[in-house]
Amino acid sequence: MARQFLGKEVNAALNARIKDNVAALKEKGVNPTLCIIRVGENPSDLSYEKGATKRCETLGVACEKILLPVEVTQDELLAVIDKVNKDDSIHGVLLFRPLPRHLNQAVIENALAPEKDVDCMTDLSMSGVITGKKVGFPPCTPQAVMEILDHYEINCTSKDIVVIGASTVVGRPLANMLVRRDATVTICHILTKDVPAATRQADIIIVAAGHAGLLRENYVKPGQIVIDVGINVNKEGKICGDVEYEEVEPIVDAITPVPGGVGGVTTSVLVGHVVEAAQRATE
Repeated sequence: MARQFLGKEVNAALNARIKDNVAALKEKGVNPTLCIIRVGENPSDLSYEKGATKRCETLGVACEKILLPVEVTQDELLAVIDKVNKDDSIHGVLLFRPLPRHLNQAVIENALAPEKDVDCMTDLSMSGVITGKKVGFPPCTPQAVMEILDHYEINCTSKDIVVIGASTVVGRPLANMLVRRDATVTICHILTKDVPAATRQADIIIVAAGHAGLLRENYVKPGQIVIDVGINVNKEGKICGDVEYEEVEPIVDAITPVPGGVGGVTTSVLVGHVVEAAQRATE
């Protein structure tokens, strides 16, 4: 039976650190604040917003919301972003994406001040992921993966790590973060010739493809660690990951469940980024 890397255990340690940092900031008269900007009523946005709001309340971080109609114009949204950029009481901003098609998402994303970009929306923040410089913040989901590896004391140095999924939201930034830890990283994607051959050679497999049940028993071998980033809904209407858990779990050494793994850590990472942004603003 594989060891489970549980999100709740990582959250407990991460949230304790965040609370200490919030207390230290409030002693200085600083109230760390997240601003959520939501366009329209996308159900997944509403769900994430609910979780983020609750986590902010739990950890003592203020949360403001700017809710805009789906027909908002580009100029109106840019004016909102300009306003929050100039508001010193707001330390981090979360803008839900994708935006409606009539909006130029690239222009809007890069209008946000990088120092308030707590989920790697801007090009400058992504440059910080690549260079390791403190420009903006890394995406919350890749950072959640790193928090799990750190919590369970997994040293990435010299490890062979396969990341399945090449998105700019998870796969690519995560690969860069792992390389900065001196891992040897292979990214697999939809055109990779033989994904099972690649994954069977890995020490750690991280699956972020958005494809339910993609990683099966023929992809793995004993001794491996599997991190499942995927969140899907199966035929029975239940939440599941990108890993066929019942097949893979008996073979590998450690695995994250879905639900109960990476997803729950992501929200704490978001709040932690807001707190760090507030710390940077006071320095």
